Amino acid sequence: MSENPTFVRLSVDDVRSMFYGTAAPSNDEEYVYDSLASLRDLTLRRGYNIILDSTAPQNFTREFLLRTKVDGVVPLLVVMTVSRPELDRRNRQRNVIGASEAWDQAWEEPPTTMPVMKFRNENQVSFDTSYYLLTELLGSDVSPYRKRFMEHMFPRTAAYILDRKTRQRVKALPDTAKNL
Repeated sequence: MSENPTFVRLSVDDVRSMFYGTAAPSNDEEYVYDSLASLRDLTLRRGYNIILDSTAPQNFTREFLLRTKVDGVVPLLVVMTVSRPELDRRNRQRNVIGASEAWDQAWEEPPTTMPVMKFRNENQVSFDTSYYLLTELLGSDVSPYRKRFMEHMFPRTAAYILDRKTRQRVKALPDTAKNL
């Protein structure tokens, strides 16, 4: 995040290393994540944007990391995607055994209620493309995950519809919006 001074990267591995001298999961992961959440909220209150670097394969952990009491925060889960052969190749290169199998057992698909961007990391070209798209999204005044953008792009799913006779916006009921 060095090229963008308004962003701060917080990493669960870095917090573990700071407390215990290793990035490996500790006996007190609750303390690690509570500390990370405290750092997140303190940094958000200071006006910075946060990138939380954590594998977080389970929705409970994701929701915990994305939930804050700081007002005005728009959460976004960025899921790094890579093919299984490439992931296995990288793990062999680092002498990591069994990581893919452990990941498969722990992984939960993010719920549809959670804003998600998939970030391809297959090779340098896909990484650079995904990074470009993400930085453009984060630098935009209009985010596709914000309600006002969704209403503009997908008016049939908006909370308001345009009355054809009066040309006024009226609140749509969920059943009405489906049938438009």
